[in-house]
Amino acid sequence: MRTDPSRLSATQDGQVRVADGQIPRPEGAEQRAMTQVAVGVLIRTDASFLLTTRPEGKAYAGHWEFPGGKVEQGETVEQALTRELREELGIEVIRCAAWQTECIDYPHALVQLHFYKVFEWQGELQMREGQQFAWQCLPVQVSPVLPGTLPVLEWLAQAQSSNSNSALSVAA
Repeated sequence: MRTDPSRLSATQDGQVRVADGQIPRPEGAEQRAMTQVAVGVLIRTDASFLLTTRPEGKAYAGHWEFPGGKVEQGETVEQALTRELREELGIEVIRCAAWQTECIDYPHALVQLHFYKVFEWQGELQMREGQQFAWQCLPVQVSPVLPGTLPVLEWLAQAQSSNSNSALSVAA
């Protein structure tokens, strides 16, 4: 993974992570509205997870991320997730669970990412926005990785470590 973890840092109060802080924000950036985003962490039974590339024409095009998109007016986060995964990947979410929330200050947008673990879906993956996809395990083998994806990889590593430690204590 070639993405430099220093590209993502927490602010002093720890509430918002700043991505690419060396890139200037637009005039009035402190007044930006927070964009709500639903993100799916699709997990297969072998514990691999899906990453997709950001499509051409979008900020950070070609960077690897977990799929998802903006929550539209009147939608719940889960409804947005279901719609986005249908639009982007051609799948129907069958079973998912809210997992983590993270705020990221990107040079182009201030976003609140609502991460959902998606355990079951129906349909074959179709990259409807011309993106690439890869099933990954830790450490990921694709790059560059979107800065907002880094916390998820950390959480997955922590969960993996906890599971390994639990298995070790049972085996002892």
